[in-house]
Amino acid sequence: MSGQKNIWITLGFALSVSLIVSIVSALGASYHCSRQSFELLNVVCKEVIEQEPEAKKIIAAALKEYTGGNPEGTEKEDVLASLGYHPSDFSESVYKQNILFAVIGFAAGMLLFLFTFLYRNQREAMRIRALAEYLEQVNMGKGIVLSASGEDDFSKLEDEIYKTVTFLYQTKDSAVQAKDDFAENLSNIAHQIKTPITAISLSVQMMQQNADNVHLKQVEKQLLRLTHLEEALLVLSRIDAGTLLLQKEEVDVFTLLVLAADNLQELFAGSDTAMHIPELGEMSVIADLDWTMEAMMNLMKNCMEHNPGGTVSCSYAKNPLYTEILIWDQGEGFAEEDIPHLFERFYRGKNAGEGGIGIGLALSKEIIERQNGTIRAKNNPGGGALFEIRFYSHLMKNSSRERSRKN
Repeated sequence: MSGQKNIWITLGFALSVSLIVSIVSALGASYHCSRQSFELLNVVCKEVIEQEPEAKKIIAAALKEYTGGNPEGTEKEDVLASLGYHPSDFSESVYKQNILFAVIGFAAGMLLFLFTFLYRNQREAMRIRALAEYLEQVNMGKGIVLSASGEDDFSKLEDEIYKTVTFLYQTKDSAVQAKDDFAENLSNIAHQIKTPITAISLSVQMMQQNADNVHLKQVEKQLLRLTHLEEALLVLSRIDAGTLLLQKEEVDVFTLLVLAADNLQELFAGSDTAMHIPELGEMSVIADLDWTMEAMMNLMKNCMEHNPGGTVSCSYAKNPLYTEILIWDQGEGFAEEDIPHLFERFYRGKNAGEGGIGIGLALSKEIIERQNGTIRAKNNPGGGALFEIRFYSHLMKNSSRERSRKN
């Protein structure tokens, strides 16, 4: 609609200018025609007078009666001029009419021009006022939607304002979400720290009454738990702050899995759990060896804790899009209500083991997704839990991490 109005405004300017130019041209043409008529009549009268000198008085009288000229004029080369007539004498009435029409046309053109100019200014003032009111509403915190008004000179400004306001709202929402996440993390951290501190305090009280190794081992266990919690929180804080630098190097998948399993050898031996990692050929991913190994260790440890005495298996495959790593166990699998929340920080599932702090899976997810990867947890059709990790060959927009953080 605004595009059509803009066309009409431009057309109004064009018509105004065209009308004024046409009037000036008409006046010039009228004068030229009068001059041509005068010269033609002058030639005719000259020839008549040369043939019949006595006709001069008759012609003068006739011209005087028609134009009101002066027959007493001095003799000149031009007969009509010698009789006291000029070009304007023969076009005075027409010329006056032309002048009248010219004045009327010029006035109409000026009025049309003035109307178009004022209308355009009014439209611009309305658009500026609408944008100003929109910004006032935004400043008051009222998130109204800026409706599209068509294509005109202010469309680009309108688009840029809308983009800027949208970005500011997104930034505000992100800041509020970050604040909420920070508050939630503090609450979870306080809860996680409270449990081992309480256990240590009770153990110390019991040790004061009865000195034995049982309570000493309990203190050591809780201190170890606090140490793990501290290390995990430091890593997560570095990830959130963007200071955790991940190296990009070619890592062999089989070597990655074997190194991760070797670091868990004592835990696997203590729980009588076997580890099966077949060698399926040379395959590599672009990742940070140490941190990716840390992520794999957390996943293997989770499978071990839910499958003591069983076997934790791994496999891997590659296609043009991604390299896939599978880690699974033969246990009872995940509870269906836990699956959507498994990678949330401090979340402890229905079948979580004693002493866990609920950070391992969240840490693994952060590390994998920051290396152009994805991770998914599900239950195996034949039983047991399954982690599906994919490292993509080409850079992709990894928005799943942002969505999970917001949720």
